[in-house]
Amino acid sequence: MKPTSTDPRILSLAAEVAKSPEQNVPVILLKLKEIINNTPLGSSELKKVKQDIYCYDLIQYCLLVLSQDCSRIQGGWTTISQLTQILSHCCVGLEPGEDAEEFYNELLPSAAENFLILGRQLQTCFINAAKGEEKDELLHFFQIVTDSLFWLLGGHVQLIQNVLQSDHFLHLLQTDNIQIGSTVMTMLQNILQINSGDLLRIEGKILHSILDEVIFKLLSTPSPVLRSTATKLLLLMAESHQEILILLRLSACYKGLRNLLIKQEPGTEFSQELKQLIGLLSPKVYQEVEEQKLHQAACLIQAHWKGFQTRKRLKKLPSAVITLQRSFRSKRTKILLKLNRQKEEEDHKLQLQLQRQRAMRLSRELRLSMLEIVHPGQVEKHNRELEEKSALIIQKHWRGYKERKNFRQQRPSLTEYKAAVTLQRATLRFLAKCRKKKTLFAPWQGIRELSDARRVELKQQVDDYVRRHSCSQMSDVTSKELHSQAQERLQHYFMGRALEDRAQHHREALVAQISTNIEQLMKAPSLKEAEEKEPELFLSRSRPVAAKAKQAHLTTLKHIQAPWWKKLGEEAGDEIDIPKDELSVELGTLFIGGTKPP
Repeated sequence: MKPTSTDPRILSLAAEVAKSPEQNVPVILLKLKEIINNTPLGSSELKKVKQDIYCYDLIQYCLLVLSQDCSRIQGGWTTISQLTQILSHCCVGLEPGEDAEEFYNELLPSAAENFLILGRQLQTCFINAAKGEEKDELLHFFQIVTDSLFWLLGGHVQLIQNVLQSDHFLHLLQTDNIQIGSTVMTMLQNILQINSGDLLRIEGKILHSILDEVIFKLLSTPSPVLRSTATKLLLLMAESHQEILILLRLSACYKGLRNLLIKQEPGTEFSQELKQLIGLLSPKVYQEVEEQKLHQAACLIQAHWKGFQTRKRLKKLPSAVITLQRSFRSKRTKILLKLNRQKEEEDHKLQLQLQRQRAMRLSRELRLSMLEIVHPGQVEKHNRELEEKSALIIQKHWRGYKERKNFRQQRPSLTEYKAAVTLQRATLRFLAKCRKKKTLFAPWQGIRELSDARRVELKQQVDDYVRRHSCSQMSDVTSKELHSQAQERLQHYFMGRALEDRAQHHREALVAQISTNIEQLMKAPSLKEAEEKEPELFLSRSRPVAAKAKQAHLTTLKHIQAPWWKKLGEEAGDEIDIPKDELSVELGTLFIGGTKPP
């Protein structure tokens, strides 16, 4: 979307780029530097110019030119270095507007990657150059490119992680050239001063590679400038992140690093930074770092625990509020009920008082009317009768109150009395049962001998009974016959009782057998699932029952096999005659369960 009021210089430059051939575009784009330099720094006009440059795709043109082969670009590395400056200055402080996602996710990472590629190309050209002047010029261009990259990273910090993870940056850092290496390490030091947190977000392998290269340059490079830069960079990394300090102190890859640093030549320009680095790697400092780390871990655990407790309380807050509201409403309801009851009681008391006053007034009016009716000579008698009635009513109420009061006072003793009676009754029953058991299971003690007086007394009682209940005389023969009849009846009774007991036992056995058979039939499997031995469990123990079952089976088979015209006159309850020969077939070999073999 093109802005409404565009800078005429940008508009003419965009038209010139669109009309010019491809080889002249880089030189035309250099005019952007003059436009940007002539605009006041930090002003709104500069932001407007940068937005116009982006809207007319001039930044994209610069990016395309930088991605081309440098040998085909007019002006060579001079043009390229100036275009990198233009591109970095245009991208920093630019507000893309609607195309923000494309700008931040595509254009900026592509620009940073192109800067690194240009740096590698300049590094290769610098190493292959033979003349000193050419090397100085290429080094100058390399510094311009690195400065442009640093300017771009300063304006867009999110690109630092992409740059640190790039293979091109790692190749630039691993160079053996002192000047190139010093420039790259200085840029890395400046980047970490801007935002060192991205160093821990990169992969562990890349972080180890960066540390290895910095330590290698510190210990193996003879150049004091490069060693000083490496020392400052390593000190900055160790001070910024305790994880890196612990890695340098405990990792097997960097074992003996402190001893190698101690052996470095003293009195150098960077001896102060070297001493600080050695002090950081000492065990005492490591112990302090560990304690500080434990303290931070404890603080982090406390923070998480407090946050968990707070979130838990916040989750319970709605239920707590509901409970509080419920209790408040119930309390308010109780208070309102209490107030209503008090109001009702007061109204009731007021009504009672009014009723009493009305009754008193009526009674007084009645007395006055009675006094008017009564003869003057009968007034004293009438008053005496009223007083007696009143005294009787008062006495009645007082006696009732007194008796009720006495009853309430005697209620506990009455309850105790009833409980005592219940306990006594239970105790007497228990003692009676115990005496009964003793008499039942007491050993035989024989018959007590009677005294002479007792014999005489009993003889007299018997004679009196016989005298009062006289009976006819019975001969000995009659007595013997009567005795024999009684014996026969008794014998017949006992024999019949034995038979009845045997029949009862037989009935109970049959009922148990039938219940067992019914239970087996209920649990029996279907005919499809039945095995060979399972039908034997259901064979009858009675030959008549087996014969009857055989007859029913043959009847069913004949009825099924008979033609349809023979079934026309039959009914459901009709029986079919079967010859006895067919019934006797296989009946002799029928297994009767529960019988012994012959």
